[in-house]
Order: sequence, then C-alpha cells, then structure tokens
Amino acid sequence: MRRAVCPGSFDPLHNGHVEIIARAASMFDEVIVAVSTNYAKKYRFSLDERLAMARETLSYLAGTTVEPMGDGLLAEFCRSHGAGAIVKGLRTTQDYHYVLPMAHMNRQLTGVEAVFLPGDSRYTYLSSTLIKEVGSLGGDISEFVPKAVLKRFQSAAEGTAAD
Repeated sequence: MRRAVCPGSFDPLHNGHVEIIARAASMFDEVIVAVSTNYAKKYRFSLDERLAMARETLSYLAGTTVEPMGDGLLAEFCRSHGAGAIVKGLRTTQDYHYVLPMAHMNRQLTGVEAVFLPGDSRYTYLSSTLIKEVGSLGGDISEFVPKAVLKRFQSAAEGTAAD
C-alpha cells in the first residue's frame, strides 16, 4: 500500500490545501492529513477546531484520514505511520526554496521521499495568513475556503457582534 502524509497547520484549511490533498488522494492508496502545531505560531483556531474542519471538509475523499501530528519530527510521524512520501503543494519558487532543505533532511532521517505538487494557479496567492486577515476584518472569504471553515469564521464574527 502506498501511503503519504500531507502535513500542515491548516489555520485555516483553504481551497488551495484541499486541491493538493485531493490530488494526493488520487495518487496514493492512503493519505494522512497531519495537522501540526508550531508552538511559535499564534493560532486563530485550536487544534481540535482545525482537525474538525479538515475532517468535515475532506470526508468525501476515500482513503484520506485526518490526524494530529503531535510533538516530534514529521519524518518520525511518517515512519510511525508507514508513510513513504510527504506531499507538499508549491505555489511559488519561494515555497520550493523553503521546503527543499526539509525534504532533504526528512529523507536523510528516515528515507521518506518528498513529492512536490504545483498548486493550481487559481490558488497561487492564497495563504492561511491572508485568509485570517481578510476574514477577521469582515471580508468575504467564501470563495477561498471550504464551508466548514466559513461557518467557523461566521460563528466567530457573530460571537463578536453579540459582545
């Protein structure tokens, strides 16, 4: 069985992520979406919320599961889950230069290979950071995020309006 991991913090998951994960699901027998936590980052959504949004959004993809990555190295997560590949989406050459050293290190540590998929040009400019900024300022993000994510932004806005 060919198993791959699609890692990310997914804060929030957006349509660019979904497009890459769906393509990975068509290439591998099983895809684990590993939701990570970087303690140096400030998150808009908790780990439980990010897991729930990803599970709700990706439930239509056969062979795809969503799991917390937990503490530790991505390469070790892959080894412990029997994954032979890490799938990363690339929007720009900057993304490539950022992930390439990590890909080399992960292969050196555990033999896991990196698979880079160029993102659909419709999503080249999307980032979770930009989505959070636009969404928190009341901008319309509905065409950029799955319904599960949009619902949570709307709920948060309604909660703020009620205060």
